[in-house]
Amino acid sequence: MSSSTEGSTRAQRLGFAAGQVVQEFGYDDDAAADLRTDLEETVEVELVGEDYDDVTDGALIWHRADDDDLSDVLMDALGGLDDNGPVWVLTPKAGRPGHVPPSDVEDAATTCGMHVMSTFAVADDWSATRLSSRGRGK
Repeated sequence: MSSSTEGSTRAQRLGFAAGQVVQEFGYDDDAAADLRTDLEETVEVELVGEDYDDVTDGALIWHRADDDDLSDVLMDALGGLDDNGPVWVLTPKAGRPGHVPPSDVEDAATTCGMHVMSTFAVADDWSATRLSSRGRGK
């Protein structure tokens, strides 16, 4: 069980801050409820769903082996994303039901013009992988 200090640190490690709009994709009953609560406390509003059609500051994608194509979900997430907003793909850890090999996340990211920045354990059953847009000309 994590303390609220650990929770807020974990949410802040994802790069989100108060006042940001975070769009969530792939939410289901197996999502880490404590992480979602931590994120909502950090941004001070509820996470918005897949049907949200305004600009967002970041995206949180829960993805399992049997879910829809990750590339398609990433494209949906990028559609409303403000420049340089964090995109996180959360996948079940190795040995957990629905585990997604890191190479699958990397392949989907590459298909969408992104690359993997970092991966770490974010909850008991979930790993978080940060994706970033490839450098654009300024």
